[in-house]
Amino acid sequence: MAFTLFDRTPRVALIRLTGLIAARPDPFSGGLSAAGTGPLFDRAFAIKRLAAVILVVNSPGGSPVQSSLIAGQIRRLAERKKVPVIAVAEDAAASGGYWIACAADEIVADAASILGSIGVISAGFGFDRAMARLGVERRLRTAGAEKSFLDPFRPERAEDAARLDDLLGKLHEEFKGWVRARRGARFTAPEETLFSGRFWTGREAVALGLADSLGDAEGEAKRRFGEKARIIRLGARRRPFPWRLLPGAREGVDAIAAAAEERAAWARLGL
Repeated sequence: MAFTLFDRTPRVALIRLTGLIAARPDPFSGGLSAAGTGPLFDRAFAIKRLAAVILVVNSPGGSPVQSSLIAGQIRRLAERKKVPVIAVAEDAAASGGYWIACAADEIVADAASILGSIGVISAGFGFDRAMARLGVERRLRTAGAEKSFLDPFRPERAEDAARLDDLLGKLHEEFKGWVRARRGARFTAPEETLFSGRFWTGREAVALGLADSLGDAEGEAKRRFGEKARIIRLGARRRPFPWRLLPGAREGVDAIAAAAEERAAWARLGL
């Protein structure tokens, strides 16, 4: 899009943040990581005469660390550039997706969006009984009494379960502290309800104070900055065609595993 020297039309950066949040997102279907979003945010906030940044969030969550890092990137640039940030939830801004949305000054959602899921989850499998039936012996040696933690090939130990519960509780406190700091003054329901891990529709989220209004990204840009506002769309780049169709053996396995993990994350929301 070309701009004339004296063009004073408001410019709005519209950034799409889509997929599972992970340190190493799936290179084929996409995803979110701090390494991937950093350059994207730098480009958006560097736009001349920028009126606002709109984040279109469509994520079921993922890594709490990456969610925190991405949210931190947004806040640092917004405060440095003094530019308002609006998050717009599409299908879902849940768990880590909601963590990122809370970095915005306002959260807008579709009436049918899914928001919330302010909790932490850990899942795994135990193969010890299957191994016993097959007559397979697990041989494991460690230096350090707690080096072997939740070994899926051995019966679960009570001390491991207690340690995991403690870890999940501490991560949950980090999540709650961030949401409380960003949106606590707008809550209309008890924290015990909002921080239970439950999720709600966009309309319910507005009533609870988890979101501010109903709407969509382009509609918000036009409503706030006029019909002539220039919307500059930015998003993570996909791998060039045809290479994204030709994974190597290792990449193929990783892509399948990442796709299964993302499918499971969406399924937890019923989507």
